[in-house]
Amino acid sequence: MSDWDGASIGLILVGCSIITAGIIIAAMLLGLLQSSSRFLLLTAIFLVVMGAAVVLFIDRRSGQES
Repeated sequence: MSDWDGASIGLILVGCSIITAGIIIAAMLLGLLQSSSRFLLLTAIFLVVMGAAVVLFIDRRSGQES
């Protein structure tokens, strides 16, 4: 197995955040989360954006090196 790099970590962060956002939306639709659902959803969206930014940063940096 290859070593972990920044792009792999960013992709895992994006994937897990999308899954978490789906679970939060499902819980909101079922009425299980009332007060903290907006905060949790915003946190998941923030993590998706941060993971995508890490992937783009690593991709651009590796493109400049070659």
